Amino acid sequence: MGVKLIRLRCRLHAIGMMGKIIFPMHERSESSMKGFVDRLQKLICRFTYINLLMDQRIINLYDEYTHRPLSRESFLKQLIKLTGSLAAALALLPLLESNYAHAQTGDNDLFTERTIYPSEKGDMTAYVARPKKNGRYPSVILIHENRGLNAHIEDVARRAANAGFLAIAPDGLSPLGGTPSNEDEARELFGKLNTEDNVIRFAAAIPYISQRKDSTGAVGCVGFCWGGAMANSLAVSVPDLKAAVAFYGRQPDLSLVPNIKAAVQLHYAGLDERVNAGMQAYEDALKTAGIRYEQYLYEGVNHAFHNDTSTARYNKEAAELAWTRTISFLKKYLAG
Repeated sequence: MGVKLIRLRCRLHAIGMMGKIIFPMHERSESSMKGFVDRLQKLICRFTYINLLMDQRIINLYDEYTHRPLSRESFLKQLIKLTGSLAAALALLPLLESNYAHAQTGDNDLFTERTIYPSEKGDMTAYVARPKKNGRYPSVILIHENRGLNAHIEDVARRAANAGFLAIAPDGLSPLGGTPSNEDEARELFGKLNTEDNVIRFAAAIPYISQRKDSTGAVGCVGFCWGGAMANSLAVSVPDLKAAVAFYGRQPDLSLVPNIKAAVQLHYAGLDERVNAGMQAYEDALKTAGIRYEQYLYEGVNHAFHNDTSTARYNKEAAELAWTRTISFLKKYLAG
């Protein structure tokens, strides 16, 4: 079933030919032609997005590529089949992948720094942001997706700081030299990490941040995707954690749910079948154990709907609502 794909043939040489036809002779300078081509290419990419991306199979394919051992070559071959041509696939690709130019939360009213904190499994590098005014602030650990600490997560840390928190965003790839700029390389590095060691490294951020002079000592965490799973893991592992917020994150070992001392908030995407498969069992376990929790399902949106650097999956309405709920939840449980 599904929505019928519109087969687009958007070859760059054709764009150039259109420019020659549309532009008057006296305006055919190199700079004006380049500007025209750039603008037209963006319009074609947007048109491609509107007409092709409505087919959920494309989103599901990209989700498989980002979370499972699917090579880039295999991903591109399948994307070409779904879009109908290499040109259409290449036009669509920038809308699926992250564009960190969208990570633009300013830091004029913030104090930011790079720091290193120790853990039993090696030192961790991290990005820190808080309000510029000296004081003590409730603390939040921001945990990235399976692409490492990038401009987007640093941007989210600044948003938390603007809301009145001391935010720290550790780099989960610190033991392997830090997050590389190439996202495919970053994804491959995650496969080399040990799950238990990961929890130890992120848990070590709690005593570090709580003992800083600019912290009230109350600590929560917010994680996205891979980081959402980590937020759930911290909740069942660290009794000092006051609040844990997981965006579309894999659920923890249900036998450990009674260990949770934190309040838990869960955000799920309605179209995210992979993660949602464990949603009900986790909620049942939280209820049985008497854990304070909130759970929200955002219908009609995809995994990673909060990531505004990914045009294809970002949903502004759901993202803003989920973030408002997150900030209110953190203020409630990290107060005092």
